[in-house]
Amino acid sequence: MVGKNSKPLFIRKANQLVTLKGSSDAPLTREKMNELSIIEEGSVWVEDGKIAAVGPDEELIEKYGEKLEEAHVVDATGRLVTPGLVDPHTHLVFAGSRENEFNMRLNGASYMEIMNAGGGIHSTTRSTREASPEVLYKESFGRLDKFLLHGVTAMEAKSGYGLDLENELKQLYTAKELNNDHPIDIVLTFMGAHAIPMNFKENPDEFVDLVVSEMIPKVAELGLAEFNDVFCEKGVFTPEQSEKILEAGKKFGLLPKIHADEIEPYKGAEVAAKVGAVSADHLLKVSDAGMEAMAEAGVVGVLLPGTAFFLMAEFANGRKMIDAGVPVALSTDRNPGSSPTESLPLIMQLGCLNMGMTPAEVLTAATINAAHAIKRGNEIGSIEVGKKGDFVIWDAPNYSYIQYHYGVNLIGSVIKDGKVVVESGRIVR
Repeated sequence: MVGKNSKPLFIRKANQLVTLKGSSDAPLTREKMNELSIIEEGSVWVEDGKIAAVGPDEELIEKYGEKLEEAHVVDATGRLVTPGLVDPHTHLVFAGSRENEFNMRLNGASYMEIMNAGGGIHSTTRSTREASPEVLYKESFGRLDKFLLHGVTAMEAKSGYGLDLENELKQLYTAKELNNDHPIDIVLTFMGAHAIPMNFKENPDEFVDLVVSEMIPKVAELGLAEFNDVFCEKGVFTPEQSEKILEAGKKFGLLPKIHADEIEPYKGAEVAAKVGAVSADHLLKVSDAGMEAMAEAGVVGVLLPGTAFFLMAEFANGRKMIDAGVPVALSTDRNPGSSPTESLPLIMQLGCLNMGMTPAEVLTAATINAAHAIKRGNEIGSIEVGKKGDFVIWDAPNYSYIQYHYGVNLIGSVIKDGKVVVESGRIVR
């Protein structure tokens, strides 16, 4: 975590200051996802890590001119300033890599074929179980640095590569320690139901009972997670099993999330709406009825185009979901098998190029809607008085340019809690 700055921070004269003002109470939907509330020649004053004032430069100079000498002034002339990016779906803590499976997929093997043969999630589970907490911490800290360099100031991190109580707790404890030590804010999700372990393959209901009766109560007792997630997919957990797991989590105060309709239409979105999930994620094969149910229930649809890109699969229809009234967010889905990237800006570009979203919509999806997908919309995701001083200063003149100029990192500076943590593309320790 970043400590409070002893000096106020003054970001001045952004060519465009994208505030997303007025979006703290609920995620944005439909045409409102294009309403960015931009201030030209905009400035922000931050004190004690929180935003104190936002507006045209001349207004803030009039208000704070006498304090300029005591402030850390950041000149954003000619550049774009946005809220810090928020990544609402990652599998941050794990050991090992799976580049061998990349070659297998290029030769025709499917994701589920690899997993059912003992690869995929099972491969990473073996590596994670074998890794010490020190190794998990070190490897995950390095990933966090990459996220920070790509503008992420807050994110979600799931367990799910333990698949037993001891190793699920090991992942969660590591993520909690990382949250204390790294500038990025990390929100924790328990995902003991990420896959059915190989030794329960013939008795999946027995493993579901283990998750419900042993893992969830212990995670809740230790206060190690805020959310509870499940992989609802044919060959993994059925809609009925998923509902059972999510309802069990709710009894212990864990808010439901769900991996839904990724590989086949499987009514995961309908389950999300039924249990009141905060988000349903993936949604490549979501049905029209599922979209309608999510929109009515206010479930955030977290789309993960990096996974479709890397698996060479059909992309989720972001355009159709937005038009149906689903509040859409974007995420990297950082994991070792289907989306090994820390670049949320790349994900935003894929949203435009492969899911029919506008540059304004993908920026909304990676900031305020992503914040709502982890229940932090009242703290981060927009540039408004009282919120955390989290910003990205882009080496770009406007918000459309960051989608137009693809394949490179346009992050110039990152500010977390009013403190500069990335400057000129380098981490400031």
